Amino acid sequence: MSSATPTSARVRRLPVVGALRLGRPSDVWFKPALSVVAAVAPPSLLLMTLGRLDLAPYTMAGSLCALYAHNRPYAARAKVLAWVILGMLGGLAVALVSASLTRNAVVLVTVGALLAAVQKAVCDATRVGPPAHVILTFVSSAALFVPQTLGQIPGHLALAAAAGAWAWLVGMAPAPLRLHGPERRATAQALHAAAACAETARGGEEGAGARSAAYAAAHAAWQTLLVVRNRPSTTRRALERLVIRAEVALAAPADADPARLRSWARAVRGTGRIPRTGDPRREEDGLRREEDGLRPDGVGSCPDGTGSRPDGAGPCRTDGGARLDDDSLRRDGDLLRERDELVGVAAERAVTPRPLWSRLGPLTPAAVRSALGCALAGYVSLALGAERPYWALVTAASLYQANITLTWSRAVQRVVGNLVGVLLFAAVAPVAQLGPLALVLCILACNFGAEALIGRNYWLGSVCVTPLALLVTELPGYQPTGELVTGRVVDTLVGALVGFVAAVAVTNRRAGRRVEWALTTVDRAREHAARVAADPSSTPAALEAARRGLAAAVVDLRATADAAAGEWWQRALPQERVVLAEQAAHRTLAATVRRRGLLPDPGTTSTYTYTEGASP
Repeated sequence: MSSATPTSARVRRLPVVGALRLGRPSDVWFKPALSVVAAVAPPSLLLMTLGRLDLAPYTMAGSLCALYAHNRPYAARAKVLAWVILGMLGGLAVALVSASLTRNAVVLVTVGALLAAVQKAVCDATRVGPPAHVILTFVSSAALFVPQTLGQIPGHLALAAAAGAWAWLVGMAPAPLRLHGPERRATAQALHAAAACAETARGGEEGAGARSAAYAAAHAAWQTLLVVRNRPSTTRRALERLVIRAEVALAAPADADPARLRSWARAVRGTGRIPRTGDPRREEDGLRREEDGLRPDGVGSCPDGTGSRPDGAGPCRTDGGARLDDDSLRRDGDLLRERDELVGVAAERAVTPRPLWSRLGPLTPAAVRSALGCALAGYVSLALGAERPYWALVTAASLYQANITLTWSRAVQRVVGNLVGVLLFAAVAPVAQLGPLALVLCILACNFGAEALIGRNYWLGSVCVTPLALLVTELPGYQPTGELVTGRVVDTLVGALVGFVAAVAVTNRRAGRRVEWALTTVDRAREHAARVAADPSSTPAALEAARRGLAAAVVDLRATADAAAGEWWQRALPQERVVLAEQAAHRTLAATVRRRGLLPDPGTTSTYTYTEGASP
């Protein structure tokens, strides 16, 4: 391979305007928004009726768990929500015990920083998804500075557990109506991404970004479909076939039909029947037979009714075109083809996931950043005389992303969102102080607004998160608005500044090394897939497993390279090698699909294509 031209920039430009640019809302933005309202409202209204709104922060800790796992199939969602609730209870218990044993603010900040680091590492390792560790850190950090006794802890934990159980029910409530809703959405996104890639290719553009995004969407769809292991179903198998068609289109994007892919994506959404994609090999065979004057079953029609074709090519039908083959044989053939198509899926479903401890090692820099940044932010806040240093601690914890550039963007978003949010709180506070019901309704409105807007940009969601956090502090009793606003502004600036400095100080120097490892993994996966594709005796299961392994390695390479590109103070990155490795992998993926008979051999003069969804 030619020598790489590395990227030598050590300090990269940090975006400001770009970090605040609004994106498209999530397709399911309303799900977490409605779920959190449904989870928070009943416990809060019940406590209001009992005159114990001072206990609402504990029930809200459990209710906020309803924000998680909306992209998971329901069988997996049940487990994820249960683990999130247990994790929340564990962090809350540590915080409450610490608060009851000491009132030393420095010790409490240190405990909060360590909890934030653990929560960050575990959430990243398990890929729990948004809102990740931020909610857990907010709950545990806030509890550290609430006066507590050991005798009160069991009751407070019971309230949080009861609200968490209600949040679990809220999260699982749509299952009877849309059992395969998450899988359908993931499949539709993969088809839309493949269609976008095909449109880019047909327009004569290289479309490296669109192709990487499409492979990532297909990989995400497989993760969603395979997360529920050993539970295949007719619907899930049909969705798996559609994802395979999306990957086939990615193997030859210039020949794929974007309109057909998008029509499949539209049909998948909702609760209707999942479209049948058909077998392209069978369609090809049927077209060839029709050209020869044959029916799909191999018997020609005789215009003269003599019982034989004029060209002597074979027998004709004399029964007006009635089918001579048995329907059961055709159904058996369909089952065999579907079995061959999904054997790789079954092979991957049988693979045991990597143990959790093996995924924690690469996350060490992020955990150290979180611990150091949160602790320093809390200490500085205390030095400035803050009464609630956990605000600075949570601000720092929310910053840390995959690299320094993304961390900077999140810092900008957090500061802008919080500054606008305190202005919103100043406007809402007089209404919230009209009475307990008004306070609860304002909290519910802020919960809904935060989840409805945060998908467009983090700063926009923070505009509602900030007044929500400030309103929660008023549940035990109303406090001066001016003091709350001033404290929040100071702690936001302290947390963002100190947190970012900690991110710069603790660099991820292994990022470049991980790019090298990812390149090696792609090269090995590509060589293995090429050997399997070249072996005439390869089974469909081995071929499909090799193809899927290579696709996953390519997705991981792109994610690793993007993360490393935003890091500072590291050696130059082999960007040219990354691009060449991706191009070679894409060619090998096309060869494996061609080996399965779903693409024509290169250089053939046939006008037919085996690409599912190909243009006429």
